Amino acid sequence: MRPEPRQEPAPLTRHLRVRQDRGATVLEFHGEIDIAAATEIGPHLDRVTHQPGARVVIDLRHIEFFDCSGLRLLYRARARVLERGGQLHLVCTHPLTLRVLRVTGLTRLLPPRPTVDAALEQPEATSGSW
Repeated sequence: MRPEPRQEPAPLTRHLRVRQDRGATVLEFHGEIDIAAATEIGPHLDRVTHQPGARVVIDLRHIEFFDCSGLRLLYRARARVLERGGQLHLVCTHPLTLRVLRVTGLTRLLPPRPTVDAALEQPEATSGSW
């Protein structure tokens, strides 16, 4: 079976691009992820994470700022995907964002990977306890 061809990310908002990669929906967050960005991203993220058995990758490599609004998006996405028997993977390389994820304990629940390829190689989402 041939892998799906990679598509250029479709711009949905100035903070979010979405594409398909090997049967997974990749959501690339861009720019400053604050309350305004979370308001833009939230409905798109909810639509993707509502699908039963969804495979979702959230890619944070293109962000410049990430606050508690972004953390809420990640926690909500994780809960929704796991409730519906899906998988959620996280891609992040920015040192300050990784620090925030570690301090809040999110790295235990969603271990960040350095690339989308590495995230898609994971067999299933981490389902650590809250």
